[in-house]
Amino acid sequence: MKTKIVYSDKYYIDIGAHVFPTIKYKLIKKRLLGDLSIVNRITFVEPEIAPEKDLLRVHTGAYLDKLKYGKLSFEEILTLELPYSKELAEGSMLCCGGTIRACESAIEDGLGIHLGGGFHHAFPDHGEGFCVLNDIAVGIRKVIEDGKIKKALIIDCDLHQGNGTAHIFQSDKNVFTFSIHQENNYPFYKPKSDMDIGLSDRAKDKEYLMRLEEHIPKIISDFKPEFIMYVAGADPYEHDQIGNLALTIEGLKKRDFFIYTQAKNYQIPVAVVLAGGYAVKQEDTVEIQFNTIKTAIEVLNG
Repeated sequence: MKTKIVYSDKYYIDIGAHVFPTIKYKLIKKRLLGDLSIVNRITFVEPEIAPEKDLLRVHTGAYLDKLKYGKLSFEEILTLELPYSKELAEGSMLCCGGTIRACESAIEDGLGIHLGGGFHHAFPDHGEGFCVLNDIAVGIRKVIEDGKIKKALIIDCDLHQGNGTAHIFQSDKNVFTFSIHQENNYPFYKPKSDMDIGLSDRAKDKEYLMRLEEHIPKIISDFKPEFIMYVAGADPYEHDQIGNLALTIEGLKKRDFFIYTQAKNYQIPVAVVLAGGYAVKQEDTVEIQFNTIKTAIEVLNG
């Protein structure tokens, strides 16, 4: 059985000179197609725009109307840190559809991969930090409320704390939010996740992996999730432009391997979203996120 990878060319959006490289999605796809060890084991799946009823499971109708009709205020656009366009709004709704599809693939096949997604800074009534809509929350709410699973664990390994996701699920006992991040970095207001691991500046591979090994197996054992959402940010990388952790490419690969191995050991389906990555050399971001996808296939669909 081929591994489904959810992807759309529409994820590339021209946002001008910006630190967020939307071209990375096309480059990662090209890298996957060029790898002879896995190219025949994958198939790309085109997402559909998430229905409004699914977006409303997380976001307010007023906010969705602002997005659709270009009514965001100047302050809201500043908080979003992206230039508004119709393409941005539609691409974000498409991305939510992509994460829904990856969640459903995970439940059906054991692994769902979204070559995109991971926009964990979006709140119900506004976007921030390059995140327009919270596809993570939309996907999880969809599969829980549709009765496909009861309990989900979010393992957020992006450099930045998942403030929007933490806020959305703060009182939801069926969703456990775990975030390991650089403490002295955006967001400066961090609503509490169920577990937050705030790392000091320039933390390296050894400390990062040790903290995962210390906490993830216990969380899985105690919480007993039926589903894992893995937010696999590339930005803990030592040469990230807006981060200040010090993980190597090999260390990030070990991180991915550890998460997938835990899921395999406990027989828990995993949906993967790629989240952030802003390396000085764009090819490093592509390599890190290519590794995340390849490692998932090798461990979980090997």
